[in-house]
Amino acid sequence: MASKVTIADVAQHAGVSTGTVSAVLNEKPTVRPETRDRVLASIDELGYAPSKSAQELGGAPDSDASRSGTIGVIIKEADNPFYSELIMEVRRALKKNGYDMFVGTSGGDYAEEGELIDSFRDHHVDGLIIAPVLHEDADLSHLFTLNEADFPFVLLEDVQGLQANVVSIDNVKAAQRAVVYLIRQGHERILHFAGPPYTQHTRDRILGVQKAFSESSLRYTDEHIVSAGAHMEDGFLTAIDLFEDMKKSDLPTAVTCFNDLVAIGVLRALAQLYIDVPEDISVVGYDDIQPADYLTVPLTTVRASKREMGEKAARLLLKQINAEDPVEPRHAQVESELAIRASTRPITR
Repeated sequence: MASKVTIADVAQHAGVSTGTVSAVLNEKPTVRPETRDRVLASIDELGYAPSKSAQELGGAPDSDASRSGTIGVIIKEADNPFYSELIMEVRRALKKNGYDMFVGTSGGDYAEEGELIDSFRDHHVDGLIIAPVLHEDADLSHLFTLNEADFPFVLLEDVQGLQANVVSIDNVKAAQRAVVYLIRQGHERILHFAGPPYTQHTRDRILGVQKAFSESSLRYTDEHIVSAGAHMEDGFLTAIDLFEDMKKSDLPTAVTCFNDLVAIGVLRALAQLYIDVPEDISVVGYDDIQPADYLTVPLTTVRASKREMGEKAARLLLKQINAEDPVEPRHAQVESELAIRASTRPITR
């Protein structure tokens, strides 16, 4: 006897997610016509007969009774303290509203991110909070599919071309604030160790550096930006490569970094090269992860409230879950401040 055709079989045949199939079955207007036609063709070809539960798998739950009371959270890196600290604040905000939370880690793999989304939806979570994987070659169709299915989700970074709820730090203003502080402290030779070139965070922070220079008497050139990355090893190797053979008189007086992990790598490299922080080079990080205040040289860093980020993400998501009609996507930004510690000093003339 042939096995019964499932919604997963239809999704695989049509090259879409189970949520998109269910959105078609529920006649939701959010699915693109060409996608709808492909799904309907697969249903016809496979002889699929939808069950009530399959139809309910699609978008937001239609009533309180059909909700699971759980939210799925997907982060990129389990070993990045920024995400572990943010997760605690998201959990706190959701718990106040009676929701439990599942957490998954994509490991920076966009295919794994897509599988986690499908897995969470198969477990009937009511919504998702996602720190998206943004590689140059990343296939982000699973995020667009969520939109097509009208499934509630919030992103922790903007995805180009995707109209969705986003909660993020005002990266332009934050990076600008760090460089303005250094300029006011008398620094003129300032470098920025930039993050991965394909992320909006990186582009925004570079723009913030440019704005700080434009508002000063200092001249900005592309040489002020050094491509580094997002991890400790990136900061370490970039600093070793750049500073190892540089005369002390040619060193920058300050370096701002894409995040605290990069800054920690830079600090390690400078120590290995016997370059003193902050006497020779001031170093500024970004994120204010917990270890930043416990380093041998406590790190000056850009700080934004992770509690505020968690609360805003939860608020946007729950509003989407509880809405009877689709809600207009919002981009909620969190303001930042500078936590000034021992890794920076003023330049005396």
